[in-house]
Amino acid sequence: MPIWQHALEIGVRIYKLVETEQLLKDYRAKDQLIGAAISISNNIAEGFEYNRNRQFIRYLEIAKGSAGELRSQLFLMMKAGKINQEIYDFNYKDLVLFSSAVKGLIKYLKEFEKNRKRKG
Repeated sequence: MPIWQHALEIGVRIYKLVETEQLLKDYRAKDQLIGAAISISNNIAEGFEYNRNRQFIRYLEIAKGSAGELRSQLFLMMKAGKINQEIYDFNYKDLVLFSSAVKGLIKYLKEFEKNRKRKG
């Protein structure tokens, strides 16, 4: 699955999660979770629009950072009893999978740029 689509799925899932009874009135937590989740797909889209690999890589790194932030927030929510272990585990594993895919794309783009400079 393309990483931008994966990021969108993460965002939609978090939007649904924050509407559950445990988080519904925790406005600060909702804002933090949603902010990190939508930052992931937004940074991928923004970086892609520059049409330059160096800028795209930079924004992919920011998106990857937002995925780490979201993992941390979800861990806190689980420890605070706002989400259960099953929800945390599913999201954690999916976010690690996402981060791994982003890391792979960053590595590919960096290699591509390095090889392009050698040939140019």
